[in-house]
Amino acid sequence: MARREPVVVIVPGLRDHVAQHWQTLLEARLRAQNRPVAAVPPMGRDDLDCAARVEAIEAVIAGIDAPVIIVAHSGGCVMVAHWAQRYARSIAGALLAAPPDFDAAMPEGYPTLDALDASGWLPVPRAPLPFASIVAASHNDPLARYERVLELARAWRSEVVDLGNVGHLNPASGFGEWPGADDLIAALERRAATEV
Repeated sequence: MARREPVVVIVPGLRDHVAQHWQTLLEARLRAQNRPVAAVPPMGRDDLDCAARVEAIEAVIAGIDAPVIIVAHSGGCVMVAHWAQRYARSIAGALLAAPPDFDAAMPEGYPTLDALDASGWLPVPRAPLPFASIVAASHNDPLARYERVLELARAWRSEVVDLGNVGHLNPASGFGEWPGADDLIAALERRAATEV
């Protein structure tokens, strides 16, 4: 029986669904290649309800009858950690790009620690993820010091890929296309194929 091609499930962060964001461009590129892809719908910047975001991830993944590779950015990485604590689903792997440090105050214009706490984000889960994962980390991310991302990756038992100085890996940091995502997704697919 032939192995089914994994479905890439894109999990946006709190404010990622913009036309020039690398996740939006990745989704369009995969669709143009006739690759299976699904996206968790964005919930809007003013809706911080973490439980609702976890349920949105579950709603998408529950409807997929194939291996899943999650591709999350920023707050989406924390959403995935919360989702993994609540749901015991078999996942082929996860690419977690530029996770924020929600245990420290965010820059102006981002949610406060009190708002994150009231909305169910805190504490950020630190249990090992029950699937293979890669954390892509930036040295100059305004939302997380590199050392804090390494601590989170260790807790999750994630492989770390050092991206260098890429800010928050978003349009504000000068990123639209991120071709490196394709290579990391392919690495997760290869790893999943060898574990079958």
